[in-house]
Amino acid sequence: MSDSMTDTNDTSRMNMIQAINSAMDVVMARDPGVIVMGEDVGFFGGVFRATAGLQAKYGKTRVFDTPITECGIIGVAVGMGAYGLRPVPEIQFADYIYPALDQLVSEAARLRYRSGGEFTAPITVRSPFGGGIFGGQTHSQSPEGLFTHMSGIKTVIPSTPYDAKGLLIAAIEDNDPVIFFEPKRIYNGPFNGYWDKPAENWSKHPGGEVPGGYYRVELGKANVVREGEALTVLCYGTMVHVCQAVIAEAGIDAEIVDLRSLVPLDIETIEASVKKTGRCMIVHEATRTSGFGAELSALVQERCFYHLEAPIERVTGYDTPYPHSLEWAYFPGPVRIGEALKKIMKDA
Repeated sequence: MSDSMTDTNDTSRMNMIQAINSAMDVVMARDPGVIVMGEDVGFFGGVFRATAGLQAKYGKTRVFDTPITECGIIGVAVGMGAYGLRPVPEIQFADYIYPALDQLVSEAARLRYRSGGEFTAPITVRSPFGGGIFGGQTHSQSPEGLFTHMSGIKTVIPSTPYDAKGLLIAAIEDNDPVIFFEPKRIYNGPFNGYWDKPAENWSKHPGGEVPGGYYRVELGKANVVREGEALTVLCYGTMVHVCQAVIAEAGIDAEIVDLRSLVPLDIETIEASVKKTGRCMIVHEATRTSGFGAELSALVQERCFYHLEAPIERVTGYDTPYPHSLEWAYFPGPVRIGEALKKIMKDA
């Protein structure tokens, strides 16, 4: 893990929402140019309360509600960034980000290049993504693959409260645009057991130990959350916890790599792990076709071909519109991950 501590080592237990709120609080206290904006982020504190209390503390000029116009939110943020501010716009759900794609692709991602470095777009677009709340097709999508395809934009997905705070601070301080997707299925803490059904005790989950002050988790550095010799599992966000639960039950000596950052990608850690284990399984919640797992598979094939002892396996969401009532069947879970494990370990 690559971290930089600067203020305090005092820690407390936080869930991911609390850690994200703490990150914004810390950077806003340090930098008056950090602006939080979005639908209902002010007085209401955001639909998931990630911005709760920030407007009362920093005022309506630094934390403010916007009209329901994602294109406008990101367009204004790009202008703010060019002016010298560090806006942190929230898109209420990742499913709503599509009207803002033109501003992200044509303006934010290209501003540094088209201006010859004279202007930058240091904006961090926060958005809850993925399933877990029975939100169906309009509140549960995982569009990270779109943004990893856009040159000039960084894409970050935390899996723990500690990483969420450190990565968000690093993202806000970065001089290029960052898409910061927050897995809402683990906002309030991991699920129970296999994670194949909603937990009844989200609010009771103790969360994780998170420093109260300033620290950074470097963008582009993966985290090996479990070391092993038999198999490499590449995952991120919610799927890190799902894979940990399944691997523990299966009793396989697997190495689990939490990517944390998709762009920039820590290909060195991935390559070293796969060359060590000789096997690779990729797990993500997004649809299979053109999902980020396809890029990972290609990179592993290119760099580790002569070390592979079995074909690369992918376990993903289905190539269908996101289902309401069948949400828990849509997730990669213990059954499908278990089948992939048996397949890839067949001749081990």
